[in-house]
Amino acid sequence: MTQAADKLVLQAAFEREQKHPQRVFMTQPVNGEAIDYTWAETMEQARRMAAHLQSLDLPPNSNIAMISKNCAHFIIAELAIWMAGHCTVALYPTLTADTVQYILDHSESKLVFVGKLDGWDNMKAGVDDALPKIALPLAPETDYPKWDDIIANQPPISSNPEWPAEQRALICYTSGSTGKPKGVAHSFGSISAPAYLQGEVLKVNESDRILSYLPLAHVMERALVEAGSIYQGVHIYFAEELDTFLQDLRRAQPTLFISVPRLWLKFQSGVFQKFPEKKLDRLLRIPILGNIVRKKVLDGLGLGSVRLAASGSAPIPADLIRWYDRLGLKIMEGYGMTEDFAYSHMSTDDRRAPGYVGSQALEVKSRISDSGEIEIWSPGLMMGYYKQPDLTAEVMTEDGYFKTGDRGVYENGLLRITGRVKELFKTSKGKYVAPVPIENMLSSDGMIEQCCVAGSGRPACYAVVQLAEELQKKYDDPEFRAQTTAHLEQLLNSVNAQVEGYEKLQFIAVARESWQVENDFLTPTMKIKRNVIEGAYEPLLDAWYASGDKVIWQDQA
Repeated sequence: MTQAADKLVLQAAFEREQKHPQRVFMTQPVNGEAIDYTWAETMEQARRMAAHLQSLDLPPNSNIAMISKNCAHFIIAELAIWMAGHCTVALYPTLTADTVQYILDHSESKLVFVGKLDGWDNMKAGVDDALPKIALPLAPETDYPKWDDIIANQPPISSNPEWPAEQRALICYTSGSTGKPKGVAHSFGSISAPAYLQGEVLKVNESDRILSYLPLAHVMERALVEAGSIYQGVHIYFAEELDTFLQDLRRAQPTLFISVPRLWLKFQSGVFQKFPEKKLDRLLRIPILGNIVRKKVLDGLGLGSVRLAASGSAPIPADLIRWYDRLGLKIMEGYGMTEDFAYSHMSTDDRRAPGYVGSQALEVKSRISDSGEIEIWSPGLMMGYYKQPDLTAEVMTEDGYFKTGDRGVYENGLLRITGRVKELFKTSKGKYVAPVPIENMLSSDGMIEQCCVAGSGRPACYAVVQLAEELQKKYDDPEFRAQTTAHLEQLLNSVNAQVEGYEKLQFIAVARESWQVENDFLTPTMKIKRNVIEGAYEPLLDAWYASGDKVIWQDQA
């Protein structure tokens, strides 16, 4: 039993409602105007919708789906579903209609909330006409019953329902990087303990502010932002659109900021557009001027008030962390999975090092198996994969540890992840190669946004890279190609000097097309889909290997 077990997340919300009814919990921008939701208003709306859900006489603990980008009513709807005794199934707002249909069918969802969306026209074909639907306030125009109309005529529930810690609270479907999404079922206990404990360790409190923009359908945002803010009383701000992100960030002036490696790289690229890298490094070394420049850069990013920055979801290059360290922004890397509700390892001020994901979080146990796989016991451990007991049994040890599928080593008490167990590939020379460490070396270069190292059955490894967004538009510029080719040749030589002989890259290929969620090259959490990427370039490999070039542009003959 954890310290959080005697107060689950829903009870924590009721406590906030009682103690601080007029305190602002969430700020939602709409057409540039900020709308505040106090704890009293949040819970009043949730109570009214909970009463409506109860009136539908759904089976106890039914699964209710939500398809929405991050917004205040995502959280209000989830609270309503929990109050009514049901379970939430949140879908990423970028899924195809086929995946939407699969998840709704597999989860046997009884109703779906449709919220703030950009691509609803591409998704709605996956929603059965017979499935009851409710439109949240920022939903696209539909003929579905509207949230505001429903709660206007519905008296709220007056009690504070309390469900057992072992009751199913949510199903989070994995992003499907290796096939069909799996439904990871979590109980109230397994979502509450991580949210409470991480706030205690990181000393998160009611004076903190956070911007919610990473998908709430993903456990990292759900645990750290939604559930964590309920426990710790953090003020949540939302981003309205991609185009208003910087404006929304400046409105929030966050003290806590969570991001993923791809976005930390984008921020760095944006800085380099205003301050060339060598000039910035020189300025930062000047004692008094360096502090002024640091403040100017962080304020320009909207991160000037951040006291705690974190990165997760994928490995972040060690050099990138060192660069932010020089700016005075310490990024705490963490490690968690959907299956442990993002609660496994975390860095702290006194326990961190670039290239490491920290040490075991409070009440977590971990070990490295004989085969080098990281095995975890966490208070956030899932109930299991929904309707897939055989698959659940495959990933659990006899003594209750979760087999993560990641390889790692502990050094000075800190965990370094060395790759995925199933991502090892063998070259034609019979040597196994772990691609992730090599990819991390490549990704630390500011010109590269994403990369994939492969070479199964080939005489040597190769890398396909996608250039940073602002560079992709110069793809066909001959002068830019010449300069980039020279730069990437140096990078290739540098990487090859740091790896074993059988891991050396024969060439770097520069992809023409952008790798996006929409074209299925990336998962909704921005991880690369190796099988898709390798399959896309497989027809070109023979010619690429035969060319003898160190840097190859995709359209080269």
